[in-house]
Amino acid sequence: MSRITIITDGAPQPVGPYSQGIKAENLVFVSGQIALDPETGKLIDGDIKEQTQRALKNVESVLTAGNSSLDGAVKVTVYLSDIADFPIVNDVFGEFFSKQPPAREAVQVAGLPKGAKIEISAIGLARS
Repeated sequence: MSRITIITDGAPQPVGPYSQGIKAENLVFVSGQIALDPETGKLIDGDIKEQTQRALKNVESVLTAGNSSLDGAVKVTVYLSDIADFPIVNDVFGEFFSKQPPAREAVQVAGLPKGAKIEISAIGLARS
């Protein structure tokens, strides 16, 4: 099985011993993305809507670098520091996944890196 490490400037660089993503055969696995600005590596100032948008843009960049896209996403996991933010997150997802939304779960966690409000990971299908 082929395994390729995905590296892109369109998403934040890893801050530990992990990859932004891995392409294995026709699947693209995106590591959890928080609302880090890819240029500065710092968490953006913003509410849950803005953090969700930034995290999804980071996910999209890794998927694209792996020859996939948001339309190719088949599974997304959402980690929230406050599950009460779910309705806002859901609205943002509707903007990003308008055609055929992926399977998804959302869970509240005790905390996220750098005090982020949201972290999103994904699995996508790579184009042939």
